[in-house]
Amino acid sequence: MDDALRKERQRIRSLYKYEEEACQQGFQYIAGIDEVGRGPLAGPVVVAAVILPRKTFIAGVDDSKKLSPGKRLRLAAQIKQAAVSWAIAAINPPYLDEINILNATREAMYTAVAELRPRPDFLLIDALKLPDIDIKQQSLIKGDSLSFSIACASILAKVERDAGMEALELIYPGYGFSKHKGYATREHMQALMAKGPCSIHRRSFEPVKSLLSGGVYGRQPGLFDQDDA
Repeated sequence: MDDALRKERQRIRSLYKYEEEACQQGFQYIAGIDEVGRGPLAGPVVVAAVILPRKTFIAGVDDSKKLSPGKRLRLAAQIKQAAVSWAIAAINPPYLDEINILNATREAMYTAVAELRPRPDFLLIDALKLPDIDIKQQSLIKGDSLSFSIACASILAKVERDAGMEALELIYPGYGFSKHKGYATREHMQALMAKGPCSIHRRSFEPVKSLLSGGVYGRQPGLFDQDDA
């Protein structure tokens, strides 16, 4: 085994800390869960959940934000092939706006977990907790950098959302969705000001909300500062 591969195996092994702790407590089907698309002005929030065999080794797995699009695509295929089970769920505007981004993220997480077969008996979740589920869970801040399962979920969710936004560019041309994926880049803001919001823009997010009402826009709503109602 060459030195680079040895180091990569050690790095991946370090990402199994929380999975191994759950295994030692007797849990068998451990699902990693992560979301992508919390902050964009347009498009869905997408959640992935994945159960992997114990000590699965897939070289290169990391927080999806640290990976190139091509590498994410290759890794997503390997993750799906290796997984015991995986599922993806999305919540789109305008429903996302009706229930707020926090509840939309949680609802997508509930849906993804419900689609896993076999049913997981332990959840590792990036940042959030799911209060209305009878499965043992652990929330990890920056979990996509700490847990192999969450990192794999982040890759699946990112690949799925990016592909969806590229498809939406064909339906809503001129906004640049295939490039910026709905985030508030300069290009997106210029198109939004020139063309106005389309049906996949988040009407509860600034500046979309103020553009629709004709007012002055303010602070962007966040995932952790909204009511659960």
